[in-house]
Amino acid sequence: MRDDNQILVPVDDLRRRVLAALSDAGASEESTSAAVRALMHASMVGVDSHGVRLVEHYCRMLAKGRLNKQPQLSVRRTAAGSAMVHGDDGLGHYAAYKAVEVGLDIARESGVAAVGIEHSSHLGAAGAYAMAGAEEGFITFATTNTDAMVSLFDGAQRFHGTNPLAFAAPVPDSRPWLLDMATSSIPMNRVLLHRSLLTPLPSGVAADQGGLATTDPFKVEMLLPLGGEEYGYKGAGLAGVATLFSALLTGTTLDPDFIPMYGTDNMHQPRNMGHFVLVVDPEKFVGATLFAQAMAGYLASLRGAARRQGGGPVMAPGDREWAEADRRAAEGIPIDPDTARFLSY
Repeated sequence: MRDDNQILVPVDDLRRRVLAALSDAGASEESTSAAVRALMHASMVGVDSHGVRLVEHYCRMLAKGRLNKQPQLSVRRTAAGSAMVHGDDGLGHYAAYKAVEVGLDIARESGVAAVGIEHSSHLGAAGAYAMAGAEEGFITFATTNTDAMVSLFDGAQRFHGTNPLAFAAPVPDSRPWLLDMATSSIPMNRVLLHRSLLTPLPSGVAADQGGLATTDPFKVEMLLPLGGEEYGYKGAGLAGVATLFSALLTGTTLDPDFIPMYGTDNMHQPRNMGHFVLVVDPEKFVGATLFAQAMAGYLASLRGAARRQGGGPVMAPGDREWAEADRRAAEGIPIDPDTARFLSY
């Protein structure tokens, strides 16, 4: 048992229990495989808000009818470098990984592929899909908009979702360069995690009903955009980028129009979420070999940069995540009490 009320569980056992829970809830083999892959990615790299703690919610939505247990995905090629994936209202992880697969096929032909996703649902951590493309040697961007829970800069109402932007690029003989960031100061799932753990939030990341910052997770009515009370206009603008690509470009649901993910009676009604994936083949630009050499040189220079006195090591995007993944592979993954109860720990 950890001091924060979490417990450590072995990786393989946790994966088995998450898979069993989704299978028992009736999700198809393809849906279950995709969801487990994405959830375990998040839990391994330390994004606990979007990791296995979400399996209980997904199982509930499968039971209530919001999520299609047996979705039949379809792909519509719209041009030489673009396509649309119809998620058939199933688990969003399945549709998102499918979009990456489609993007890889198109980018091998055209150099660049833009793939929109419609009639999907919550997809977890966007970085899982950027990673899927980078692991195949392609630069990949993935994003989604979500239901409104983040104020605008100086705003006092929910407007944008947490709207992540995730980028990944291949690195020779190493795990990918990975940047996966919410455009809010924190994700709402982090608030829910703090409620489960009965611990306060950091300052300047969430607000109460009047839009004033609070550290009490039980008083949170909305999140603050990335940059907080002083520089939140940056995060609010980036949230709009996610909405532009994921909703406006795909013709799906705008942030304020979503049925809320939690706390609603409409558990049977799909939410028609949109996502967006961009895949770029380095071979069609500078060439894969030269790109790999450039990435290696760039990262060596970055990690060797001078650091401030008393500071930690200079890290590239992904360095912290891979170190955490190694640690959790050896020590186990921490899960909160609610998830532990659901998975019968």
